[in-house]
Amino acid sequence: MSFLISDAMAQAPAGPPGGGAFSWLFLIGMFAIMYFFLIRPQVKRQKEHKKMVEALKKGDEVQTIGGLMGKVTDIGENFIKLDVADGVTVTVRRAAVETIMPKGSLKELT
Repeated sequence: MSFLISDAMAQAPAGPPGGGAFSWLFLIGMFAIMYFFLIRPQVKRQKEHKKMVEALKKGDEVQTIGGLMGKVTDIGENFIKLDVADGVTVTVRRAAVETIMPKGSLKELT
């Protein structure tokens, strides 16, 4: 009775070419891409920021992450005091310092 319809034969499930090795290579490749484009640059930036914060000294003109600019008047272990205007001193965390500005930058603003 089956001369018009051929019999269905079971086949093995189709997998990726090369077996499971291709899947492992793809996974390792994706991790390498993530490492070199995301993780490594971020770690490098963190090290540079830590080095900059440790090198702070009195008299440096700095800008904080919030955009506040001032001159360092006192340095503690975790906090610094910034002179932002005549008679106005603000205490901020050392880690909040974003960058050290060139000398004379505050004079340009006034």
